[in-house]
Amino acid sequence: MPTSDRDPAISAVILAAGMSRRMGTPKQLLRLGEATLLEQALRNVRQSHVREIVLVLGHEAEAIRNQLTLDGMKVVLNPDYAEGMGTSIRAGLAALAPDAQGAFMVLADQPFVRPATFDRLIQEHGRLKPQIVVPMYRGFRGNPVLLDRSVFPELDGLRGDVGCRAIFGNHTDKILKVEVNDPGILLDADSEEDLRKLREGVLPDRADLEIVQGPGAEHRATHKESHEQELVLVSRDRFARTIAGIARLLNFAVTVVDPLLKPEEFPEANQILHTLDFRRLPARGKRHVVVASRGQYDEEAIEQALVAEAAYVSLVANRGRAEEIKRALLARGLSQEKAARLRAPAGLEIGAEGPEEIALSVMAEIIAAMRNSRG
Repeated sequence: MPTSDRDPAISAVILAAGMSRRMGTPKQLLRLGEATLLEQALRNVRQSHVREIVLVLGHEAEAIRNQLTLDGMKVVLNPDYAEGMGTSIRAGLAALAPDAQGAFMVLADQPFVRPATFDRLIQEHGRLKPQIVVPMYRGFRGNPVLLDRSVFPELDGLRGDVGCRAIFGNHTDKILKVEVNDPGILLDADSEEDLRKLREGVLPDRADLEIVQGPGAEHRATHKESHEQELVLVSRDRFARTIAGIARLLNFAVTVVDPLLKPEEFPEANQILHTLDFRRLPARGKRHVVVASRGQYDEEAIEQALVAEAAYVSLVANRGRAEEIKRALLARGLSQEKAARLRAPAGLEIGAEGPEEIALSVMAEIIAAMRNSRG
């Protein structure tokens, strides 16, 4: 760990206690080339200016100890790991050196975060003294998050499978977002598909382009209609594919907003926007924005859509998350009038369950909004 007398006392808590339920095997020990996911994550932290590393273990702790070289760091066993991430965050913070000015929360399944990114966040924390520092790539929020010591007491109350984002709403004016040239802040391995992409390399072939044409562009060209209606999706999961299919049947142009998506991975898309900046999109008659990013980029996407006066803006999330986002946007100066235009939870009330029914209810709400706007 490179250090100098001028480096602030910033630590790193490596959260490696999880049960990997979706993967079915301890993903900390899954191999990525010559190293495991966890080994690669630790290597990146060690090469940064982080002064102290606290590794939190739980599930399969003994197997991890036996396979990894853990010299030069504190190893903490979290006996309550089955209760969720909140318990590991608490265990890691409790083990920090008394003079730690802040700490990164590092996910064990993020093997590609560059050492220079840790150093950049440390530098910005030391320069501006925010309470929370969040890395951004092309406008998309990622990990690891750097927390100032002043917020540690709030994290001591975390319960269940809750991360440090739970306290973000209390510090909207003290969060610093730092743009970094590092897609690794967005890459993790939550599933076998994620791991496959990490092994193959996940960046699009034309990652330098902000907008790329998708397979759906050919579909659009075969229609004579002008495509005055556009559906913008900040999502790429099963819900997104379903609603995109419905939108195409209704002759909407479909734009998917995602930093790493390759065109062949989303054949329903007319175009893919690789940067979270709606100003890059070509002008259309009516733009309808649906955000279903599961907390990753929702706040930034909703703010852009509301400021850009999109005809329809909705969030696929629970009411509590919607209110949290509204409070954050109001604190940053968004008007009450604009904030009130956010539809959340998204969709008409039809008792929808599952991605397909939710997609149908959201598309129905868009159609109803279009009809109402025509008077």
